Amino acid sequence: MKFRKVPSSIRIAASRVLLFSFFLLLSLTVASTAAAQKKKKKNDTPNPPTASILPDEQRIDNAIGEMLGAWQLGDVEKLHSHYADDVDVVNGMWAPPVVGWPSYLTSYQSQRARAQQVRLDRSNTLIRLAPGGNTAWASYQWEFTAVVDGVPSSAFGHTTLIFEKRNDNWLIVHNHTSLVQASQAAAPATPSPAATPPKP
Repeated sequence: MKFRKVPSSIRIAASRVLLFSFFLLLSLTVASTAAAQKKKKKNDTPNPPTASILPDEQRIDNAIGEMLGAWQLGDVEKLHSHYADDVDVVNGMWAPPVVGWPSYLTSYQSQRARAQQVRLDRSNTLIRLAPGGNTAWASYQWEFTAVVDGVPSSAFGHTTLIFEKRNDNWLIVHNHTSLVQASQAAAPATPSPAATPPKP
């Protein structure tokens, strides 16, 4: 039997079709594997929540960090997830306490609307659990910087939060914030006449 020589243009076209088919098959294989993995992950039993594994002090510390992050970003839903509906808040200004989440939200939104480039850094956090394990308090220092009403501003202060454990979540039921006044340099005393140097 005699074989005919296949023209090179047909061989090139055939090899391109074969190469394309190979890549198509490889793509379908990868896609089906990824789909199977996704399906497997959806059907797997969910991992136990890490919140219940962590000690309460760590859960409270995490809650404070998340709350402050939401406060800085203006994420009202995340902020509310850390505050009880019946929260009361004493701020650092001369004002009556704010009672209830709706009142606090109104106050927060009016303050937050005036500030841009908000940054709030927390330090020296102290967390204590009350006997019984359903009440805790946390105190920390903070440094606030932002552009408020178009002017760069900064402030320092202390906050004490009281938490209650409700449905296995630590919620803030009381927030007391105090501003630390910046000390001002005293004006130099007017020299007494005896201390005034004689005129030439």
